[in-house]
Amino acid sequence: MTTYENADPWGALADRTRRTIFKRLAGGPLAVGELADGLPVSRPAVSQHLKVLRRAGLVTDRQVGTRRLYQVDPHGVEALRAELDVFWDQALTAFKQIADDEGKRS
Repeated sequence: MTTYENADPWGALADRTRRTIFKRLAGGPLAVGELADGLPVSRPAVSQHLKVLRRAGLVTDRQVGTRRLYQVDPHGVEALRAELDVFWDQALTAFKQIADDEGKRS
């Protein structure tokens, strides 16, 4: 698996296992072992996936006693949302232009 310094969050989420981990973390903080339960990858592989998500700004971690808990970073989600909003606005503007052009032809 490739690791990225300041990885692109969209690239980080392109991997199905990382998306699954990210979705699980949306429900609240979890440790690596809890995240690995039910996944077809080992705990060390989950740790590597978390490393990619963390470098992409999508996940943070903190030490709680002897465990390290991971959680979704709201700032990373906000950045993804902002990018989607720009895309959505552009798509709606283009759709409106097409509808207006069609209306003028009628």
